[in-house]
Parts: sequence; C-alpha cells; structure tokens
Amino acid sequence: MGRHILHVDQNCFYASVEMQRHPELRDKPLAVCGSQEERHGIVLAANYIAKPYGVKTGMAVWQARQRCPHLEILPPDMGEYIRFSQMAREIYEDYTDQIEPFGLDENWLDITGSVGMFGSPMTIAREISNRMKFELGITCSIGVADNKITAKLGSDYKKPDAITCIERDNYREMVYPLPVEDLLYVGPATSKKLRGLGISTIGRLAQAPLETLTRKLGKLGAVLQTFALGLDPSPVQKSSHIPNIKSVGNSATTPRDMTCDSDVELMILLLAESVASRIRELASRCTVVEVYVRDVELNSFCRQRKLEVPTCSSDEIARTACNLFRENYRWVRPLRSIGIRGAGLVEATAGTQLSLYPEETRRDKWERIDAAVDRLRQRYGYRSIQRARLFTDPLLGAINPRDDHTVHPVGYFGG
Repeated sequence: MGRHILHVDQNCFYASVEMQRHPELRDKPLAVCGSQEERHGIVLAANYIAKPYGVKTGMAVWQARQRCPHLEILPPDMGEYIRFSQMAREIYEDYTDQIEPFGLDENWLDITGSVGMFGSPMTIAREISNRMKFELGITCSIGVADNKITAKLGSDYKKPDAITCIERDNYREMVYPLPVEDLLYVGPATSKKLRGLGISTIGRLAQAPLETLTRKLGKLGAVLQTFALGLDPSPVQKSSHIPNIKSVGNSATTPRDMTCDSDVELMILLLAESVASRIRELASRCTVVEVYVRDVELNSFCRQRKLEVPTCSSDEIARTACNLFRENYRWVRPLRSIGIRGAGLVEATAGTQLSLYPEETRRDKWERIDAAVDRLRQRYGYRSIQRARLFTDPLLGAINPRDDHTVHPVGYFGG
C-alpha cells in the first residue's frame, strides 16, 4: 500500500486572519503590508478581492495603491498569525502526529496510518477543510497524493477552498502540462536555465535527457527530474521531531540609508550580538560568518568566510562580518538593509585545536563577557545593558534585533 500525504495551504493566510478579526472588511479589497515609515513597505498578503486589481505579494505599497486606490491596508500582527497557525495544527493533530510545517500557513500531513480510522484520504481532507472554515473562519486548499512534492502541486492546482487529488492514474494528464515554475524548488534562476534548454513544462522536464539536466544544473537537475516524474521518498516528519539547526541569521531594513562604513559597523555590531546570543542559546558555535547587504536600488550581494576556530563570540562574529563588508563593498550606492548569519553550527562542547597565541585568550575573554551579558538581559530585559556605540546614532541604535531572528533548519535536501 502506498502512502497518503496531504499538503494543506491556508489561502491568503495573513489577509484571511485579518478578515476574520475585521468582519467589516470581508467584502473589500484588503492587503497586509509592512510599515512604510520603517521602510518595510511591501505587500505581505492580499485577499482574493484585491488580486484582480493586480495587487500581489512583494509589491511596493505605493504600487498596490496605484492599482487599487480603495485598497484597505492593515499592518501585520505576527503574534495573531502564529496563534491561528497553532490552532490549525491542533486540527491536524486530531488525524496524525506526522505534521511537517512549510511556513506558518502550509503543512504536510502523512495520514497513511489514519485512513483505517477516519476514512479515505479525500474524506479526511474534506473534514479538515470544513473544520478550518467552521472553527477558524478561514479557507484552505489541500493537495492529496502519495508524496510531498505532488501533494504540494495539488494544493497549488486550484485555489481558493479546493481539494485536488493527484494519483498515478491522472498524474500525467494533470501535472505534465503545468509550467515548470510550479514545481517546488524551481525558482527564477533555475527556471531561466531550464527554459534556455527548451524546457517550459513539468512534462518536458520529466522527459528531458538526464545528462543534459545534470550538465546544466548539477545534482539539482536529477532531483528536479525525479520530482517531475512524481517521485519523492522523503518522509513527513513527526510532530516530536526537532530539526537540526543549520544556521542563525538576523537582518534589518534601517529607518534611514546607511552611507558610510561607520553606519554599517554599528548595524553589524547590533546584529552580531543577537545572532551570537541565539547561537549560545542553542549551545552551539558557528564555523562560518556571512554578511548580506541590499542597496537603495534593491541590488544585493552576499559574502561568507569560514572561521579557523568555531565561535559564539559577538565580537569575533562582528569583526569577521565587518572585514567581509569592507573587502567587498565600494559604496557605489547607499544601503537600505543588512543582515549577518552564523552558519555551519557545531556543538559548543566539540573539541577544537587551541592556539598559544593571544587570539585564544581574547576569544575566551569575550565569550565570558557575552555570557555575563546574557544573564543580565535574561533577568532585566534585552535593553538593560547595551554597547555605548549604539547611542552614537539614536535612529540606528534603537533597532531591536531580537524582533527579526531567523533560524535556518537543515534544508529539504539535508544540506
């Protein structure tokens, strides 16, 4: 017997939650947008009434208003979206303990062991869909298949409030005509390469010569062809499964443009403290430091450096990130956002080659200072102790780096 996998995608999630909280806006075009004052002014989600006007996720707020002048705009409330996501998960848990999130609003469910108790996969999917509407007041699209990749194709196949079953018997008929971009992990860059080979649909990808794909895309070519053929043996993780953490990152769009090295160094110091703190919370050290910047014309670059010795020192992470930036940016344009990341995490107790030089003493000193700062902040709050340099620029120094942590688990391919 094959597996039975559902992919549940809550429709226009942020906007749907806001319509539930504000019933008076249900029949109006609505978008959840970041703050224009803090320069996060993009559309995060739009309801289905706004979409025919051309309002899309990722669009600047001013563009959305041009296309839909009477658009209702609300700020995001992540706490509320997390609460709704958790309530949805409680519904899923009534049917299976194999639930794997793919963002706040998407989850894979393995219901292979549940059909004997609750009925066919379609019956379970309909029950979940009805409960989402009745208990949470939001709709979802559900894909039903025998693997994760095909189930996601099913949930994307028809929206909103739809259930699509893709089986071996109808796979080619339904999936092969779809554009290759509909396949998970075919982003803009990969799409461009595939279309350069004349591959525009999933069917063409499935039938393309493997050697051509691997020559152009490397190992990813073979993986994508496997997905295109409707094959994916990867398991849906159980609820109790805690993924290994791959890296910890932190970024910020600044309230004013950064125009000099001093601005960037202040931001890196602020971000490095929060990244290093989170790494220590994970009882880990990072072996790679990465810096990412985006300029006022939204051009970006990312650079990384492997460390000789793993660290959780905010001072060392900041110095490495600053050196990376100075070596790679020539101030062609001012910058609007910056991020740093500690990657290649290893256990803090893992053995390392010690050095007889002063650098080892300095590292140990800063790690002890960081640990003391952690204890003070845990007791009195994050802003109870801060570096004096942050007060040299009240606007940049006022950013709270703890509000935008990103923890990166081991990816879909185990990398």
